[in-house]
Amino acid sequence: MIHQPVLLKEVLKFLITDAEGIYVDGTVGSGGHSEAIAEIVCQKGGRLICIDQDPDAVSFSKKRFVSKEGVKVIKANYKDMDIVLENEGIEKVDGILLDLGMSSMQLEDSGRGFSFLRDEPLDMRMDPEQPVKAKDLVNNLSEFELSKIIKEYGEERKARLIAKAIIRERKKEPIESSLRLANIVSSAIQDKQRRRHPATKTFQALRIAVNRELENLKIFLENVPDLLKKGGRLVIISYHSLEDRLVKNYIKKWENPCTCPPDLPYCLCGKKPLMKRIIKKGIKPSESEIQRNPRARSAILRVAERL
Repeated sequence: MIHQPVLLKEVLKFLITDAEGIYVDGTVGSGGHSEAIAEIVCQKGGRLICIDQDPDAVSFSKKRFVSKEGVKVIKANYKDMDIVLENEGIEKVDGILLDLGMSSMQLEDSGRGFSFLRDEPLDMRMDPEQPVKAKDLVNNLSEFELSKIIKEYGEERKARLIAKAIIRERKKEPIESSLRLANIVSSAIQDKQRRRHPATKTFQALRIAVNRELENLKIFLENVPDLLKKGGRLVIISYHSLEDRLVKNYIKKWENPCTCPPDLPYCLCGKKPLMKRIIKKGIKPSESEIQRNPRARSAILRVAERL
């Protein structure tokens, strides 16, 4: 199944400021957003660099764009975008897009245990070259460590209960499949009031931990102002509050980087604003888009411009 690009019209509206410019899709996936960007940019002689750490996504997108002049697909983690651009001889770009959601391909066809609805090896690595799998965390961490991951990254209220159940069940036999883990979590919670599957937050937490998603996002956000031309745009679509909070906090820091005490009459640190927000509040999908693509429900888009 091809991933339906979320908030596509909004991405194109806010990302592309110069159709002859250079753009980066840092999470190309199956190429939905990239295809639409390329249609506008590459016809005008612009360039599009597509990055993804998932080799399946890279392989798929390379085939999708094989005849598209001006598009290059590269296997890399978006946190290393500065290195990728340097290797391509690019100093600064006109726009960068990150869509931090899981693609349909990863959930339904990867065989890596991202989905709690499938019986697959409990892997969850977006890049199979990474050393740590989800099963390593589930079977080796202490109850305290598991509970902390599930609570912090999954924002799961019943994290301790879930961690206890995991420890109890792994003593009988190592937990190696996504479906077994999902069943353990469901049995531990037994909450019929939940609108979503009981294992949703636990799977999110483990995926974030395995792929170091928040650490990678922080590294990227630290570097991104240096990668954008004046007037260049950063567009980020996030899907849970931890990512969105991080993006919001960085936008605030970029807009007001002054570190002087608030009682000083004027700034002594000399730090100038780096970026400004283009929209005050994040943009969420319309009801009609959510009906067409239910996975868009939790998406929120934020935009910042380089000063």
